[in-house]
Amino acid sequence: MGVNMAAKWFSGWVFLWLLLCAAVAQGAPSQRGFLDFNLYPYLSDASSDSVATLNVGAQLPQRLSLFMFINFYNAPAEEELTETTTFYSEQTLKWQISDGSPFDLTVQSNLRSGEDNDRLRFGARWRFHDTPVIGELFKAIHLSYSINFHAIQIDERDESVWQMEHAFRMGFPWLSERLYLGGFIDHTFNETLPEAIPANPMVAEAQLGWRLVEDLYLVAEYRLNQYRRSDVNNLALGLEYKILW
Repeated sequence: MGVNMAAKWFSGWVFLWLLLCAAVAQGAPSQRGFLDFNLYPYLSDASSDSVATLNVGAQLPQRLSLFMFINFYNAPAEEELTETTTFYSEQTLKWQISDGSPFDLTVQSNLRSGEDNDRLRFGARWRFHDTPVIGELFKAIHLSYSINFHAIQIDERDESVWQMEHAFRMGFPWLSERLYLGGFIDHTFNETLPEAIPANPMVAEAQLGWRLVEDLYLVAEYRLNQYRRSDVNNLALGLEYKILW
């Protein structure tokens, strides 16, 4: 089975699992999850950046959890019949190695527009905020933080690429329960790239959100993408609507 076919098979499998999870959530109070839609009508510099995002996460039985997202991008057509919308998506399945452990084993698939560019990643995740002793410090400042070491990447490339994925979310109850800061930093290593792109490039987002009413948020995102040869930095403004179960 090729990498692209394996990634698509995995993605379809976790999507069906998530639909089943959502369908039975009403009858399983311990099963939690969320779905949020993000629309970004304003982009400061890179007009080809993502203009819409769908995020989905769920707690599953047997210490499993799932997170997946899909980004939609504007892509200017260079010739007739060229696609003007592209996408990038990730599906990550995590398994907590034991009850109460801050460590997870992970498998992730990446799907995106284009040919022969899908991939599978296998690794381990460390949740600092759930770690004894140091976790108390993170709780005191209302910060959750984790690192996912994607140690093995299977794709069409010859080199052995690996990645560190940082994820964080912080609340500010001393200011307002309506305010949060969340985001990620993807730091990729050992990838053969054109000279114009830095070695070991990073892609990062930091989203500042303010709850307007109920489950509707005003959001501002600072974005860094070192794979872009110009307009590395970008600011996106938009709205987020969140559904919890």
